[in-house]
Amino acid sequence: MKNENAILNVEELNDLDENLFYLDELEEELQEQLDFEISEFDFLKKEKEKIGSPEALGETIKGVIWDQFINQVSNIAGEEFIKENGGMPLDLSDEAHIQTTENFENGKIATHNYISKENLEYNYDRYKNKPHSEFRENYVDKGMDKVLKRAGELNKNGTETVIDIYTGRKISTMTKLENGKNNPEAAQREHVIASAELYKNPSLQMANSDEELAAIINDPENLQGYTTAKRNNRKSDNSADEMEEQDKTEHWKKANKKAEDFVNKKEKEGEERLKEEGRKTQKEEAFRIGGKALKSAIMTLLVTLLKNIIGKLVKWFRTAKRSFNTLVEHIKEAFTSFLDGINSHLINSAMGVFNTVAMSIFNPISRIFKNFWTILKQGWRSLKEAFNYIKNPENRKKPIGVLLFEIGKIIIAGVSAVGAVLLGEIIEIILSGIPFLAIEIPLLGSLANIIGIFMGASISGVIGAIAINYIQKKLEKKLKSETTIKQIEKGNEILLTQAKIQEVSEKKLVNKKIKTAFDIKSRHEKFSEYIEENEKDIEEKEKALKSELEEYTKTANKNLDGYIEKNSIIVTDEEIEKQKKKDEEFDEIDSLLNGLFD
Repeated sequence: MKNENAILNVEELNDLDENLFYLDELEEELQEQLDFEISEFDFLKKEKEKIGSPEALGETIKGVIWDQFINQVSNIAGEEFIKENGGMPLDLSDEAHIQTTENFENGKIATHNYISKENLEYNYDRYKNKPHSEFRENYVDKGMDKVLKRAGELNKNGTETVIDIYTGRKISTMTKLENGKNNPEAAQREHVIASAELYKNPSLQMANSDEELAAIINDPENLQGYTTAKRNNRKSDNSADEMEEQDKTEHWKKANKKAEDFVNKKEKEGEERLKEEGRKTQKEEAFRIGGKALKSAIMTLLVTLLKNIIGKLVKWFRTAKRSFNTLVEHIKEAFTSFLDGINSHLINSAMGVFNTVAMSIFNPISRIFKNFWTILKQGWRSLKEAFNYIKNPENRKKPIGVLLFEIGKIIIAGVSAVGAVLLGEIIEIILSGIPFLAIEIPLLGSLANIIGIFMGASISGVIGAIAINYIQKKLEKKLKSETTIKQIEKGNEILLTQAKIQEVSEKKLVNKKIKTAFDIKSRHEKFSEYIEENEKDIEEKEKALKSELEEYTKTANKNLDGYIEKNSIIVTDEEIEKQKKKDEEFDEIDSLLNGLFD
């Protein structure tokens, strides 16, 4: 009975250890979930701050204006630029340079990314046309031996068992049964995320060569060890969602999470590398059109002008009493600084000439703003489209920056079509009469042309920003309310996750207390058994000693009797009588002697 109880106790202890292991993992997963939810909560908080923010609107409009300007400049880039640009026309869009997973899936290759263009085209062909079985045979299977030895080879070298990564138990490396058939319980190497599933991953396909993709599939973070042939065949190429429930053990969950984290890391590394390459080629192409000293200086000055215009616009939005006259004055200040830059870096003309330039181009700009509402009314379709876009619940899930950028493109396109782009042509005609502004810049056109295009795009952007600001104010309360609701929901999720973590921690504490009590009880039982065993030993030793003592006493008595018998003196009655007489004689002599002395 005691042995049975001991067996039960060991089983209970094993269950307890497994529960503690599971709770540790669960606590770790919940902590990661909590960190993610807190980051989302912080993101929503920042999103709410952007709603109705002139700074956020300014940043968005700056991007839209620059895109429009670059697109219009690209129309004047001729054969010379195309030749310098590897036979391709100017295209500074992200899509042309930065390869994304979504575009890769749809067959849109970032052809202006000359660094990876050929690799991307090859990878897309592989993704669409090469079967996984062919890829696995040529690359994956060969690479597996470098990471893990086959079970049969391990068995030949004396390793009889390995650990099953999904159960933690030992499994045999003997691949054949005595009857010659395959052993279904033998170890097989296991990709936690199946090779076929990773081969279907567009992000990994996009960013990696054949060798790199095979190395990811066979990495020790994914090719983690062994499982039984039966389980391996059952799992096959199934994804986690398609697996049987019996196979989703705690060991599997841990292994799968480790593999997923590794794959996510590799996805991000590849996507980030292509993004950096795209930014590099984008910048090179931009400087190719403005690569020489004069072109570079003009582009730099235009960027500064754009920042100044947006800065003045934000300042105007924050003014309590706003009028178009003050806005025009703000823009005039920014443009005057731009002309100062041209004067300092490029022309060195008399300042009076620049005052004339500023005055001449701001008359038509003032007229545009005076007709602001007319322009918006004529472009009412774009305004309506922008309203519908921002009211769409699906679009409202997007970050506020993306939302503003999209409606900015819609409104500015409408404003430009109505007449703001004509402003650029008017400014160009006015400036062309000034000799130094008629200077031709290779691949760009004249200074007058560049300034005209830029100012047309900028004024379109400013008008668009005013319209967006108007829409924002109309919808601000609703957008902020929705964001607040999202924050509350996310806050509730955080509280729920924290409660779960608290519950898991409490369960862990209870289990640890039980385990501690169990350990104390086990030690007491072992000590009791030890004392019981020692008492038996003492009794047996006492019996043995008593037996030895009795035997010794018997032997000693026998020896003593023998000794006495051997050494005893026998006296006869006659000898006793004689001795008596002698004693009497001695007594008489003694009396006589005593009498003499008296």
